[in-house]
Amino acid sequence: MTGLGIGFGLRPQVCKWVSVRAIVIPPPSEYGLPMSGEHQNRFQWLTTGSQAFEHALKVIGAARRYVSLEIYHFDAAGPGGAFLEALVSAAERGLRVRVLVDSFGSITLADSFWRPLRDAGGEVRWFNPLHLHRFAFRNHRKLLVCDGRVGMIGGFNIAPDYVGDGVSRGWRDLGLEIRGPAVDVLVEGFEQTWSIAGFRHRRLPQLRRSRVRASIQRSECELLLSGPGRNSNFILRQLLADLDSASRVDIMVAYFLPPRRLRRAISRVARRGGEVRMVMAGKTDISLSQEAARSYYPAFLRAGVEIWEYQPQILHAKIFVVDDVVYVGSSNLDTRSLQINYELMLRIHDRELAEEGRRIIEGDLRHSVRIKRDEWKLPRNLWAQIRRWWARFILKQVDLFFARRQLKRLR
Repeated sequence: MTGLGIGFGLRPQVCKWVSVRAIVIPPPSEYGLPMSGEHQNRFQWLTTGSQAFEHALKVIGAARRYVSLEIYHFDAAGPGGAFLEALVSAAERGLRVRVLVDSFGSITLADSFWRPLRDAGGEVRWFNPLHLHRFAFRNHRKLLVCDGRVGMIGGFNIAPDYVGDGVSRGWRDLGLEIRGPAVDVLVEGFEQTWSIAGFRHRRLPQLRRSRVRASIQRSECELLLSGPGRNSNFILRQLLADLDSASRVDIMVAYFLPPRRLRRAISRVARRGGEVRMVMAGKTDISLSQEAARSYYPAFLRAGVEIWEYQPQILHAKIFVVDDVVYVGSSNLDTRSLQINYELMLRIHDRELAEEGRRIIEGDLRHSVRIKRDEWKLPRNLWAQIRRWWARFILKQVDLFFARRQLKRLR
């Protein structure tokens, strides 16, 4: 899921770095989860929903100090019951347990579902409680942090749709488990969003630089946070900077409606002789988004970009590999993710991790169909052309209009 069926976007106007409040992190020796090499980051890809859920439940079960969970869509069915049980157990062990759930993404989840966790001492907040004048602003981040030593990010929501291997069953998604100092930036990211869950803003927010758009760096990892406001989107800004000198680019993303600057940057890599591969959704839960993405195929194919469409299941993954840099997290490359949603991407400069990411994408190519330039043409049928133009108009122009109106109303 990517927020609303149609999004509401806001184009940033000012490009300035924003300082982020530091959060006091206890020293590593105080944490309970064992790990060799306290000052070294370790990463593990989570390549299926079943694997991600199994790892998350084990991490929660092993926690000794606290558990922080931030999620867009939480479903009571399927794995939701197991997660509630694990969270309640952690709270009963005396841990501080906090859960942040988006009120629109989890609109079908009753607040009473969390009663056992609250009774055990856990805390639950609904991000941006539903209101007519601000429903466009959604928290699309997915994040789990335990004890400041283990973190998990990616595209997985906690719902039955994600159970499976992404080929024979379940949506195709991707996540990453992080252990080590880099988890500190994830702690900061959670604390920031937790503090604004009630969504109270000062007057004239459309004139203020956003404090929720930020870049937080630790060793080779940089956490890029996005949200509504008038300063630069750091996900887009950093991705453009990396593409400027890139020679090898692999992108697998569920929803693709990039701004012109990003389209040009991707095409320039291919035109100067670089290798660019993009894996898009062959099956989707939002047909309007797919129509809009496909309208860009001819221009990319002319530039020499390889385009593939994943076939077995709905594609929901978000991973960008640019030379030796990996981006992984919750953000798509569309108007909503880049201009209005609260999103996070972890940018990691690590050659080995980048190669692992490429191998994952190459494995998915076996289940994908390559789009050939001589076979893919703009639809000659007038109605099909109108449908794709309309999809782009709704997801870009209408987004911008409604987001600006709602941002002005925020208090």
